[in-house]
Amino acid sequence: MLSVLPATVREMINGAHVIVYSTDAEADRAFFRDVLGYPSVDAGHGWLIFKLPPAEVAVHPAEAASHELLLMCDDLEATIAELEAKGAEIAGPPSDQGWGRLTAVKVPGGGEVGLYEPRHPRPV
Repeated sequence: MLSVLPATVREMINGAHVIVYSTDAEADRAFFRDVLGYPSVDAGHGWLIFKLPPAEVAVHPAEAASHELLLMCDDLEATIAELEAKGAEIAGPPSDQGWGRLTAVKVPGGGEVGLYEPRHPRPV
């Protein structure tokens, strides 16, 4: 008889769900839909859940625990130009971090989403 070994946790966990807290969730949902162009499903009552591009997780040392959302792109200048053409506001000029070039996109609810062109190896 063939024995079936249990799946590893890595095989069992099949995705990640990111939550962006906002003071204007409706406007931020419209931003993710209309400016970033992410496809979505309506989970009910206009509560949109967006499909994101493939993701990776990095764990950095810190004094206090926190989380951050950064979107990656291959060409930061072209991505900034496209976002600005759609009315998005960029938080500041790109900075060179060594591991990549970084800026942020302001979202209508008052927050920012990081935007960067990575130079580090990617687990793709």
